[in-house]
Amino acid sequence: MFNLGDHVVCPGHGVGQICSVETKEQNGEPKSFYIIKVISNGMKVMIPVDSKEGVRALIPSNEINGVFELLKDQTVKVDQSTWNRRHREYSLKVKTGSLLEIADVLRQLLLLKMTKKLSFGERKMLDQCKDLIVKEISLSTGAAELDVSSKIDSLYA
Repeated sequence: MFNLGDHVVCPGHGVGQICSVETKEQNGEPKSFYIIKVISNGMKVMIPVDSKEGVRALIPSNEINGVFELLKDQTVKVDQSTWNRRHREYSLKVKTGSLLEIADVLRQLLLLKMTKKLSFGERKMLDQCKDLIVKEISLSTGAAELDVSSKIDSLYA
């Protein structure tokens, strides 16, 4: 259970802050919901308190090095299928909410960008993945977003 003011990750939306917990009637029974304000765009989402996949805590600081290690590893084979197939696969990974899955998508797109021009959708997804990673690591560690972003950029300079 999370508390008011806690930062959490809403898969598919990004990092947000719990503003309140409200009880609504659903199927004739009261049900509690977290009201979460997404940091990147101010959107508010309602997630059932008892949902197992609805929200997760920020990544623990001891797992952040694993994210950077994954991003640093450029020896992986880049998917050379059509852009729309890649986009579908990447979207599924991002929707899991796992920071490692999102980092894998970012790595794939950064490696692909080194060999060819990305489509508009791929550029948009690259920016989205980077933003999700930067915001979560920044909030988890207290580091400035610019510093986290610069660290990611330095891996592919």
